[in-house]
Parts: sequence; C-alpha cells; structure tokens
Amino acid sequence: MDKIIECVPNFSEGRDLEKVERIVNAFRAKENIKLLDYSNDKDHNRMVVTVIGEPEAIQKAITEAVGIAIKEIDLSKHEGQHPRMGAVDVIPFIPVKGISVEEADALAKEVGKTIAGKYQLPVFLYEKSASAAHRQNLATIRKGEFEGLIEKMRLPEWKPDFGPEERHPTAGVVAVGARMPLIAYNVNLNTNKLEIADKIAKKIRFLGGGLRFCKAMGVELKEQNQVQVSMNLTDYTKTAIYQAVEMIRFEAQRYGVSITGSELIGLVPLQAVVDTTSYYLGLEDFSMKQILETHLME
Repeated sequence: MDKIIECVPNFSEGRDLEKVERIVNAFRAKENIKLLDYSNDKDHNRMVVTVIGEPEAIQKAITEAVGIAIKEIDLSKHEGQHPRMGAVDVIPFIPVKGISVEEADALAKEVGKTIAGKYQLPVFLYEKSASAAHRQNLATIRKGEFEGLIEKMRLPEWKPDFGPEERHPTAGVVAVGARMPLIAYNVNLNTNKLEIADKIAKKIRFLGGGLRFCKAMGVELKEQNQVQVSMNLTDYTKTAIYQAVEMIRFEAQRYGVSITGSELIGLVPLQAVVDTTSYYLGLEDFSMKQILETHLME
C-alpha cells in the first residue's frame, strides 16, 4: 500500500460483547484494510478500535461501522464513566505512510459529509479539521454530553458542520477530524475516592495548568473498587508518558495515595516506549537503532 492512514473510532459500547463484535466485524476480512486492535471497557462502557489501510478502504469500512453502531447503540439508555456524546463518539484519522495531514483532513471531511447524509447524523469537525477555533478541542465539543446536546445545538456557535441541526434521538452526534498520533493511557490509584482522582487530573492536565499535551479526568472503576486518572497524551514527543506518570505520583502523595498499575488503550508509537524506557532505566543516548525488531522491519 502506497498510502496508509490510521483510524481510531471510539464507540459507546463496552459491555454487550455481541454488539461489540457486530461493530468490529465491519473492519474484518476487508481488502486493503487491517484491524490492528480493539478493546472494550465495562466501566467506561466504551470501545476503541484501531485500523490501518488505504484511504478508500478505510472510508468504506468506517461508514459501514457507523451504520451498525447507530442500530446497536441507544444513548438514551447508555451509562458509563467516560463522557460521551454519540453512539460513535469520535472518528480520528491519523496519517501513517505516504499521506499528509492535509490529505487526512480531506478524508475526514469526506467521511463526515458521507455519514451525515447517509444516516442523518450531525457531524462536528475537530482538531486539524475544525471549522472554528472553539471546535478544535474534543472535550469542548463533548461538554454537556448527549443529554446536553438539545440545548447546546440551539446556539449558533454549535451548529454542526454536516447533517441535521438537531441531535439524533439515539445516536447523538459524532466528532470527525484529522490529528496526530494520540496515546490513551490510564493510571490506577489505590483508593476508591473519585474526588482524589478528579483533583489529580485537574492538576496534571493542560487546562488546569499542567502538562501541555495532556487531557485528563478521574474515573471510577467500580469492579476493582478503585479509581484511575484517565489521560489522552496528544503529542507524545512533547509530553512523554513518564512525565505524566511522575506528575500523577507527585500529586498523589499529598493524599497518601500511590499508583497500583496502568494501562494503554489501543496502540502506542514505539518511540514513546523508547523515551519512557530511557527515562526509567537511566539509559544514555538510547535510540530506536538499538532495538532489534526495528532492524527486522527494514
């Protein structure tokens, strides 16, 4: 494949495995597309899918998946720890090989226009595809969630870029856009007090005066009887995984809390792992060239 793009759609279903599989099937056994990963979380009630492929093949598969998700997911009955505004909450396109951010942006807009027309689904463009500065940040678009969309979309500044000007009754809205690679990373704490995770998240995220390329929120994990700081690191070259971990560790100390573990959602760039490994092992001048597998891929 001369041109490869990555797509990481987030679906608001993480508990019903039959629904999860029906959605994921849209990406299986398709020409010029490869399903790399999918993970569902019961507490978040959310699934993240990672696929790569040629732009045209990705466009067809994601359009099919959106249709399935709209049939399967009813947000008026949906509950979960993760904020959500749509059955398909967000569809990001990330350039990987032989494709520019501008081309990814063009694809995102084409997909947005297609799914808006085909499914009568309101679409907001975000990140590199945003039509206005106040729409670049996904959290700003999502604020108010599914329940708040009726009032929010009556405001002139929140008219969708494509599709109906009213919320879909069961599928809400979707954000579509081109962006750079993002790391979804969660850190678990040895407490069940959500207010502690919330306070730590507010300190480490950029909007709270923390790390520049970090978005964070506190999440309750009821089954584990603990809480976590759930993060999106939007530029791992400038806000590294280890920086986020150490800042959480530092802030947690004031509450007598410690880190019990962490998890990655979806895939992670190898360079991000190299950077973090170098930090914790104290390696000097460590680089990708010293990793055996990188030479096997040449």
